[in-house]
Amino acid sequence: MHVVILAEFAAASGGAEKVAVESARGLAEAGARVSFIQAVDGPVDPLLDHPGVQRIALGLPDVWSLPAWRGAVSGIWNGEAARRLTVALAALPEPVDCLHLHQWSRAFSPAVLPVLLAQSAPLVLTLHDYFMACPNGVYYRFDRDEPCALRPMSAACLAAPCDPKSRLHKAVRVGRAGALRIAAGAEPLDVIHVCDASRGRMAEMLAGRPLRHYRIDNPVRVAHDTPAEPERGDAVAYVGRLTAEKGADLVAEAARRAGLPALFIGAGPLEDFLRAQGAEIIGWRSPAEVAAILRVRARAVCAPSRWYETGPLTIYEALAQGIPAIASNRSGAAEKVRHGETGLVVEPEAGALAEVFRVLKDDAVVARFGRAAHAAYWQAPPTLGAHARALLELYRRLVDETSERRSGRNGNLNEGTAVAAMQ
Repeated sequence: MHVVILAEFAAASGGAEKVAVESARGLAEAGARVSFIQAVDGPVDPLLDHPGVQRIALGLPDVWSLPAWRGAVSGIWNGEAARRLTVALAALPEPVDCLHLHQWSRAFSPAVLPVLLAQSAPLVLTLHDYFMACPNGVYYRFDRDEPCALRPMSAACLAAPCDPKSRLHKAVRVGRAGALRIAAGAEPLDVIHVCDASRGRMAEMLAGRPLRHYRIDNPVRVAHDTPAEPERGDAVAYVGRLTAEKGADLVAEAARRAGLPALFIGAGPLEDFLRAQGAEIIGWRSPAEVAAILRVRARAVCAPSRWYETGPLTIYEALAQGIPAIASNRSGAAEKVRHGETGLVVEPEAGALAEVFRVLKDDAVVARFGRAAHAAYWQAPPTLGAHARALLELYRRLVDETSERRSGRNGNLNEGTAVAAMQ
């Protein structure tokens, strides 16, 4: 099978690109031929160095690198992206069986959708966020520091000053969302969700739109090793961008109240605030360094997202190492935490988190959570191989359906056929 993976970057600048790169590698290792099309030139993840992966760079600019007016226009509709992608697809040395788009908000723009939908191969989109429905992509009110409750693109939505930057940025994002609705057309789109919560939420937000929904876990690249000993750790750890919507400030405040050290691996706009709370910040580290640090320092890994985060992968990675996980009840990763057994699921609020952190001061509880986390995770781990097998199963079904439709037979692919391969 020849699969085209489309992402805006070839190295992890965010969760979408990380999954795109790892999917490409997993598919190649499973025997597929992969053409990885990246929109923006830049660093390339070593995972793409595989004989089964052909990398194609379109040389498009990131819209955030452009002057404001050009960035706005390109973000709404990048005709040059559509042109270059058309040329790249036509130049591929063999027919394509399936196309898989991971992100379009930084360079591709909605303009690439008509190009992809015009191909003879079926198209799949992974929804790593809420851009398919919500203009700012995270279904979050940055003006109120709380999740959104408005119907996307309703009059109330259009009037809300919810953008993290400005009303002008909101206007541009609304234009992009409108362009996306037009570009998607009237034919059903096949979309993959990475957690049950986002699948349910997006199905409701996009009710009436011609979509077919599937559910496949993101891959988690953690080696199967002996479980960590989190009871020997000294700190509650947070891994990721240091922002309010991800709840970094909540970790610092709750840890201070509970009398536990807080360790932050990452960077972001809250660094000064966190240091004022007495937090330790060590910046970004490689995945291997993060894993090693957590095994020594972490009593638990906490991801207290205020927004309806579809991940984060840090929860999965903690569980895989035998480190208790503290997850927001708004995040998709909470689905993987067995409350009171492998970690705790909590409201993203400083007081509630402080109570949970006080529980973590008990070595026996932390040790029990850690052992249970490791055992439960490795019963059915979402490995790169499992992820690739689930994708290939879905691709084959879509290819078969396309073939049946062209031959005049009534192929019918039910929603959710790829779910069983990952659960």
